[in-house]
Amino acid sequence: MLLSDYTYNLPEENIAKFPPKIRGASRLIVLDRKTGKYTDSYYRNLDEFLEPGDLLILNDTRVMRSRLFTQLPDGRPRELVVLEKHDDVDNHVMYRGKLHVGDVLTVKHAGTDELTNDTVVVREILDGGIAIIDSSRPLQDIVLDHGNVPLPPYLHRDATANDIKRYQTVWGNKLGSAAAPTASLNMTEDLLSRLQQKGIQIKYLTLHVGLGTFLPIRTDNIEEHHMHSEWFNIPADTIEAIKNTKAAHKRVIALGTTVTRTLEYWGKTGKTSGEDDIFIYPGFDFKVIDALLTNFHAPKSTVLMLASAFAGWDHLKAAYEHAIAEDYKLLSYGDSMLIC
Repeated sequence: MLLSDYTYNLPEENIAKFPPKIRGASRLIVLDRKTGKYTDSYYRNLDEFLEPGDLLILNDTRVMRSRLFTQLPDGRPRELVVLEKHDDVDNHVMYRGKLHVGDVLTVKHAGTDELTNDTVVVREILDGGIAIIDSSRPLQDIVLDHGNVPLPPYLHRDATANDIKRYQTVWGNKLGSAAAPTASLNMTEDLLSRLQQKGIQIKYLTLHVGLGTFLPIRTDNIEEHHMHSEWFNIPADTIEAIKNTKAAHKRVIALGTTVTRTLEYWGKTGKTSGEDDIFIYPGFDFKVIDALLTNFHAPKSTVLMLASAFAGWDHLKAAYEHAIAEDYKLLSYGDSMLIC
């Protein structure tokens, strides 16, 4: 199975560079994965496509302001991205530029070149541009005070004050992600309320989105790619709701690929907490989810592989080509797709 088979032409003008002015004011394609037929709609109309008794599961992680700008003693700048939270206590960062064990870096105030009193020291250099650091005070406190929003690199811009609010879900409360579960960025409190009023259940799990979001697939043979592990937890009441929903022959709907990976890892292993490194690509046997509400994903990405596995690549590619022709906006801040 070749990665080069799972691509499409993504014009630059179809990439959403900023969030919509009003959260949830986005478009939605509804794709029937059995027939390949698709329908144009709007995200605010999601409740029209869900039924009473369906279960919608959300990721309640919260994104850290994980992008830190620092400076070596000789003035050379170094950018760090604090990686997702795990059970261990090591502070892992991705870095740009050369670093060496023992280097001391002074943290800058967010958005300025002014130095703070906070410092970090490189303890260990790992493969792939990763380092383990020690910090002058808890790293999450430093990030909270001086960190920047870790926008996806393809946006080619620095974060604005608006990104601090909009690159975050309206319900996220468990701090620990290095990137947003972006399929959830269009969801609003009003729409969640309307869904519940219709009889759709809402439940939560946690997956701290991490390094795998940033890493490309580096081999054309998909089966040779290994996913970076991310920490997850599925509460007992969510597990119970899934079982009850299945028993009632209703649908379990995942809001995003992070929720999908977490649920399918549980379906495969029975584990409800720990490290999740599942890689879902075409041919995967889905055991838990019945529908997926997701973004439009970048060519040759792990998340495109997952959506292709669920929808079928031929169906998904046709829907993507239609969306691009109709000027949908794609990727993190863009429009959405319901695959059911």
